[in-house]
Amino acid sequence: MEFVATCPKGFERLLADELHALGAPQVRPLAGQVSFGGGLRDAYRVCLWSRLASRVLLVILRVDAHDADALYEGASAVAWEDHLAPGATFVVDAHGTNSRLRNTQFVALRTKDAIVDRVLSARGARPVVDTARPDLTVSVRLSGSHATLSIDLVGEPLFHRGYAGKRDARLSSLRPDYAAALLAHGGWDKLVRGEAPSLVALWPGQGSVLVEAAGVALDRAPGLLRSRWGFAGWAGHEADTWQALLDEADARASAGEKNPCSLLVHDTRSGALSACRQALRGAGIALEPEGYEGTVPSYHLAVADLSWVGETALATEAAALSELAAYAGGKLVVLSRDTAPDASLRSEAASVTEVIVGRDPATVRAYEPSDSVEPAPSVELPGGGSASVLVAASDQFARRLAKVAKLRAKWARREDVTCYRVYDADLPDYAVAIELYEGSETPGRWLQVSEYAAPRGVDPELARRRLLDVLTIAPRVLDVAPQDVSVRVRVRSRGGSQYADEGRASAREARRDRSSRRGSRVELPAGSHLVDEGGLTFEVNFDARHDCGIFLDHRETRSRIREMMKQTKGSKRFLNLFAYTGTATVYAADGGAKYTTTVDLSRPSLDWARRNMARNGFDGHEHEFVQADVLAWVSEQRHTRNRWDLIFCDVPTFSNSARMRKASFDVQRDHAELIIGVSRLLVRGGRAIFSCNLRGFKPDVEKLERAGVRLTDITDETIPEDFSRNRKIHHAYLVERLAPEA
Repeated sequence: MEFVATCPKGFERLLADELHALGAPQVRPLAGQVSFGGGLRDAYRVCLWSRLASRVLLVILRVDAHDADALYEGASAVAWEDHLAPGATFVVDAHGTNSRLRNTQFVALRTKDAIVDRVLSARGARPVVDTARPDLTVSVRLSGSHATLSIDLVGEPLFHRGYAGKRDARLSSLRPDYAAALLAHGGWDKLVRGEAPSLVALWPGQGSVLVEAAGVALDRAPGLLRSRWGFAGWAGHEADTWQALLDEADARASAGEKNPCSLLVHDTRSGALSACRQALRGAGIALEPEGYEGTVPSYHLAVADLSWVGETALATEAAALSELAAYAGGKLVVLSRDTAPDASLRSEAASVTEVIVGRDPATVRAYEPSDSVEPAPSVELPGGGSASVLVAASDQFARRLAKVAKLRAKWARREDVTCYRVYDADLPDYAVAIELYEGSETPGRWLQVSEYAAPRGVDPELARRRLLDVLTIAPRVLDVAPQDVSVRVRVRSRGGSQYADEGRASAREARRDRSSRRGSRVELPAGSHLVDEGGLTFEVNFDARHDCGIFLDHRETRSRIREMMKQTKGSKRFLNLFAYTGTATVYAADGGAKYTTTVDLSRPSLDWARRNMARNGFDGHEHEFVQADVLAWVSEQRHTRNRWDLIFCDVPTFSNSARMRKASFDVQRDHAELIIGVSRLLVRGGRAIFSCNLRGFKPDVEKLERAGVRLTDITDETIPEDFSRNRKIHHAYLVERLAPEA
């Protein structure tokens, strides 16, 4: 017979070695699969014992499949009545396409039609298709103009081991076959033949690598927990052969219970050790893993899963890489999305295997024991201690950050500021901005690290390693947990630069708090926090937004708006355009605004603005929130009697939202028209503040003057002390109307 064991990309050589060890003859690795020969006993043994295969297929026939008719004719030639027992249900599982058969569902349909017609002709009764729990699965795999028809002996994929418990969203979940691949790369199957093998599992999440390691050590077949097999509904199934293999596996498992094995876990995520223990119990394994922190224990093999970090958790990756450095020189296997482990371990991997994790490329990197590995560079931290880094020069960044953080903290205490920028590309090679946020009603400290785009001449890999070092050092210097660090990478865009949200450093458990201020109770959304500024309370969120909810560079601008509102006479009406989360509206209301209008195109931002207002006691009907395209709304309001005493307009650099009436908004191109429109919404003697963050912005003063609008540059007066290194963070202008509209 001919069989095929399928597997993930990169597993082919490992799977071939495993099949050889299981005694399968005629083993031949192919792309995404390994073929082998032998009888049903050989195939059944692979089903029961393989940790790396996804499916085991019995090849029935290869047929012409250059089009749908050829596929139908070829599939009709198979005596399906000899494979499908009377009354048994079936389903067709199709993979691959070609130039004439471009849809796998259609491939499955034509194959199904051929099977039904063949069985109907032979028996006079139509077989039943069951897509949920079929008795038999027929596999059809297209390769070019041919198709391979097979019987799936497995049913559910083999990596569905049966021991997975309730998934914890806070923890990573490594698929069992990937866990087994890491162990195979490390030669765990050979190590367990020695005395009392010990495994260190780094960040094992929900424990699949521990279950697979224990299974190998205790000689337990991974298929013993399965209650349903694809071959059970196949007419050619040999029940006696299968039972004999089960009995043999049970005997080996009983004998293997006496084998010594030590499992050690390093994973500081909440609930990780408990989840690992539950996974082992779910697999019927009595071994108890031990957690540890600090000093690295002695071990035979260390396995690290870093596939769950990367672009969406850079700060956590940095912390993990710093800890990984302690294992340099030992036998280690790492599943990673990049080459950073090489830099952390100061060693090139002895072998690198390319794999796919989810939909993303990754590598399995194996490091052999060595006494000659260069120690990882480390930096001394203020207050004692050190941290391993990827770039030796990062010690300069650590010293600089510690110095400016001390000075900035002293300034913040003096000015009663709790959210401020600590570092702003003070060293050109470490071009990041670091902002610190301190909680108000509940304790907490959070960092937001924003990377500036590196010059074209800088090696991207070096820039990334410097960023990872920043994310290792900054939390330690500023006393913030790595999971409370948010990272944003700045990318070039039309009209300047914008931030692309890299997500949270790590998912935090959702909290639903309720806060009360000035008698108002407002629900705090999951993942959000409260901070204070200028005696007011604001909601920030580092999880789901491109920006956290408050622009710190406008701290002085907001304070100025409050003072201007206090001095305003008459109707005391305030308008906030492109309002985002409404922080300026809160300041205006605190300054005595009797009526406020907050306008933004984003409904979530307006809801956020409502919460900010209500949390500070401003929740009456005199405060309105308008979801609208600001440019169109301003134009419409010019034709009404609505006018305001004070207007704040903080415009985006560029916008092309599908909900805008115009095709796009470009601040340099369109600012004059907007400012003129805003000036027409002011009462006599009213004033507006116009702001933008395009570094090279040049106002069209002549056009504005012709329209009777005076622009006064107040930028220097609105740049806070903590942004003094980057005085082009924004431009701000006082807008006044000098003449009535023509």
